[in-house]
Amino acid sequence: MRIAVASGKGGTGKTTVATNLAYLAAQTGRAVVYADCDVENPNGHLFLHPSLAEQRSIDRLVPVVDSGQCTRCGRCSDACRFGAIACVGKSVLIFPELCHACGGCQLACPQQAIREEPRSIGRLRLGSSGPLRFMDGVLNVGEAMSPPAIRAVKEALPEDDSLVILDCPPGTSCPVVESVRGADLVLLVTEPTPFGLCDLALAVEMVRALQLRFAVVVNRIGVGDREVWDYCQRQGVAVLAEIPDDRAVAEAYSRGELPALAAPQLAECLDGLLAALDAGWEAGWDRWEQDVA
Repeated sequence: MRIAVASGKGGTGKTTVATNLAYLAAQTGRAVVYADCDVENPNGHLFLHPSLAEQRSIDRLVPVVDSGQCTRCGRCSDACRFGAIACVGKSVLIFPELCHACGGCQLACPQQAIREEPRSIGRLRLGSSGPLRFMDGVLNVGEAMSPPAIRAVKEALPEDDSLVILDCPPGTSCPVVESVRGADLVLLVTEPTPFGLCDLALAVEMVRALQLRFAVVVNRIGVGDREVWDYCQRQGVAVLAEIPDDRAVAEAYSRGELPALAAPQLAECLDGLLAALDAGWEAGWDRWEQDVA
């Protein structure tokens, strides 16, 4: 089972839900993998405190021009839709941060003067936190595109029957789309405020456009209003968990500790969420969706 934990905006408690859900699931004896796909700002390690066993470079292929064979015909520049290669006078300029590694310039070159070489854009970190397997990606500062690093994290996931918790970036842009792609279920974490509702609606549109199953987790119950529940009822969206606003959660978070260890209410809510996910997996998601609707 592969569960993506996402949110329409930052600060809703997405990482809190993802890390604590992974931790609690691992305590039951099952095989669990926590994968932090927020490669521009990974912070799951701050709460899980993993022991890192391996680090790998995340590479992308970028073009390199052989000036001895190049005739400056400009066909490579014409073929590139992203402006990553340009013929200027007697020089060919490469802009690696714009390159999408499609290989189009290499195919377009009639002189075969272009080859591709790997370029590091970040690093993949693998380790464990007790029985929980941990992995995340860290994008190099200044890199313009994070989806290739996110793909590297997902490609490193084991092919066994582990429960995989994907901690996704916030928002609804390309990094989030790449993170949730292929998930069995997307959990959209929101808060009962006007800002939370606005961004939840955007996230719902995104996952529906991707034709993914999804459900909602409402965090910080007790603040804001009831508009989020009204929206979910109108849209036929299941709310699988309601997490109370608890000072103990905020205090544990500020200390870099897992809030589930300090706040029994949070642990109880996430245990119920895990049970609901297991029921959906065992019953078949189609039947589960009909039941929760």
